[in-house]
Amino acid sequence: MIFAISFIMLMAGAVFGYFIMRTMDNSRIDGTRNQIAVMLKKSEEDSENLRQKKLSEARNEINKLKQEAHKDIKERKTEIQRTERKLEQKESNLDKKIDRLSKKEDELRAKHEDADKRRLDLEEVIKQQEMKLEEIAEMTHDQAQEILLKRTEENSKRILGLRLKELEENAHREADRKARDIILSAIQRCAVESAGESTVSVVQLPSEEMKGRIIGREGRNIRTFENLTGVDLIIDDTPEAVTLSSFDPVRREIARRAMEKLVTDGRIHPARIEDLIAKASRDIDEEMIAEGENAIFEMGIKEMHPELIRTIGQLKFRFSYGQNALYHSLEVAQMSGFIAAELGLDEELARRAGLLHDIGKAVDHKIEGPHAQIGADLAKRYGESPEIVSCIASHHDNLEINSPYEVIVSVADALSASRPGARRESVDAYIKRLEQLEEISKSFENVTNAYAIQAGREVRVMISANKTDDGSAHKIAFDIARKIEAEMKYPGQIKVNVYRETKATEVAK
Repeated sequence: MIFAISFIMLMAGAVFGYFIMRTMDNSRIDGTRNQIAVMLKKSEEDSENLRQKKLSEARNEINKLKQEAHKDIKERKTEIQRTERKLEQKESNLDKKIDRLSKKEDELRAKHEDADKRRLDLEEVIKQQEMKLEEIAEMTHDQAQEILLKRTEENSKRILGLRLKELEENAHREADRKARDIILSAIQRCAVESAGESTVSVVQLPSEEMKGRIIGREGRNIRTFENLTGVDLIIDDTPEAVTLSSFDPVRREIARRAMEKLVTDGRIHPARIEDLIAKASRDIDEEMIAEGENAIFEMGIKEMHPELIRTIGQLKFRFSYGQNALYHSLEVAQMSGFIAAELGLDEELARRAGLLHDIGKAVDHKIEGPHAQIGADLAKRYGESPEIVSCIASHHDNLEINSPYEVIVSVADALSASRPGARRESVDAYIKRLEQLEEISKSFENVTNAYAIQAGREVRVMISANKTDDGSAHKIAFDIARKIEAEMKYPGQIKVNVYRETKATEVAK
């Protein structure tokens, strides 16, 4: 019974609690709905206020832009009106100028017509005067003109000769002064060395018995030596000596060193010959590389292709007219650098061009063609600049000069080659040059004789005194000098002296 009553009370409490909770939830929902309604109303009011504010700001901005646009349009209209007034004023001025030019054109046309009329009248007067002069002189106008031109030409030659002498003397004085300073400075700062040229090398032997050992049984030693070196081994009656002959100086030097070691060692047979020749070849190759590296280091040259360095070193074994090609190239490089420095040019570029100018001589016995072109091709192949290639190709005046460095290298090359004792010259070439010098001098009109003196450094020219005057003598000297420059190749300078004298002879009886 108690349990039943408790259960009923519990159920009643639950039902009562449920109704109470539902009533509370409805009350809460109604409160929340009221709050949401208030918030929505407030949000709508805020949105409306914001919209009104933005609209007001937009209207203000539009009004401001309209005012600025009206102001800008007004300024532009003012500027256009000002420009139109200026154009109208210029147009008015231009019309006035056109009117003035038209008047001047009419005046000039009238003056031109008047000048033409006067010219015709003057020509008629001149024609009448010429006719009267022809009657008085008893010669035609062409004859008189020919005589006048002939006399004018004679006087002009004399005046031209004197003027040429004056200009030449002034030019020589100024050029000599500047050139002397530059060239003497370059020469004084350059060391000079010389060596003898030879196509053969002589190796001394300790005894005559060594010749037989060099020849070997049935000539096998000498054949092996000649085949491996490419050099002719000459064994003749010369006491205690053998001769090595070859056009290739490198091969000849390899053969000389190998032969000296064979003679010193005493063991002469084909295997030993092959070993010593191979060693001498390696030594020469290393020496060429070392000489090339020393040369570019001495000249202050930074970078260069290894093959060019080796070829420079190869010049040590090449001689030209008794002058060592490597020492000559170093000398030219030094002089080129000094001259370039005096002229304010690139000193390193000038030294590089001077050092490489004769690079073709190292291989000209292997490749056909002039050594200048061969050297230019080598330099171009191994990445040298166009200026260097041009200096190498033109240092013997084979091409047109396009750069001051080409002139510098040519001058330095001539200085190194023409200094006293630098080179030997064959007697035949020397005599041929003197004969050519006299022939060029005698080829001119009114020259009676010519003599080359002072080893070809001076030529004395005799001209006819009856057919020339002092002014013509200077002109003849000038023409001979220019023809010598154009047709001959020579170191240094050639002085041209022209003599004109009158000789009177009488016999006392």
